[in-house]
Amino acid sequence: MQDIFTLLNTLRRPRLLMRAARAGCNEYRRDAHLHRHLGPGKLPKHSTALRRLIEKEDSLNTARKQKATSYSLVAHVDVLIALMGEARLLRMTQPQP
Repeated sequence: MQDIFTLLNTLRRPRLLMRAARAGCNEYRRDAHLHRHLGPGKLPKHSTALRRLIEKEDSLNTARKQKATSYSLVAHVDVLIALMGEARLLRMTQPQP
């Protein structure tokens, strides 16, 4: 799991984008929000969900950098909220040293 946390800690995004995501992170509810990003069906484990969200966020960030017309700031913030929420939930399930 540490490699996921390392990857998340090295994630560099514009400050305003991250502030918006942090503001929404407290309202993140896995059952209600994760289906929007991963599709219908059984929700995966936190680590699997995080990997898929990281891939989705990376695609959105690439579109942002390329100034693609298909880029959606709202979708990007929404994925970042889910990413932060899943990371928080995964940390809570990890044994403390």
